[in-house]
Amino acid sequence: MRRRVLTLPLVPEAVRQARQDTAASLAEYGIGPADSAFAGSVLLVVSELVTNALRHAADRSPTADVVIAVGAGQLVIGVADQDPRLPDLSPHAVGEGLRTVRELTASYGGALSVETAVHGCGKVVLARFALPGDTTCR
Repeated sequence: MRRRVLTLPLVPEAVRQARQDTAASLAEYGIGPADSAFAGSVLLVVSELVTNALRHAADRSPTADVVIAVGAGQLVIGVADQDPRLPDLSPHAVGEGLRTVRELTASYGGALSVETAVHGCGKVVLARFALPGDTTCR
């Protein structure tokens, strides 16, 4: 398992920084070319999740952790903040951003979920992707 955590202040520049760090991580982990459809989907998911943290959690969470983890044929993107309010991920309740994230993860054999933070203060929104060409997770 390879894992990288980037802690960002929840300010508008966080979206750009998260995309740059994720792109660098994908290249470091040897996951597709930067201009591939998969990389583009992952970067859009990172943008949407960090934007949601910025919009909905910045008043309760000065920072967010962006986690990029690769292992067992999966890529997992997590965005954690200190806001304990969990988004409603039911199909009728999600906004356009989370709907896009759900569709992108599903198109790569993955899923979108949310969990209460381990330490009990906050949450982490997780976007899981099966790595293209990897048959261990399908």
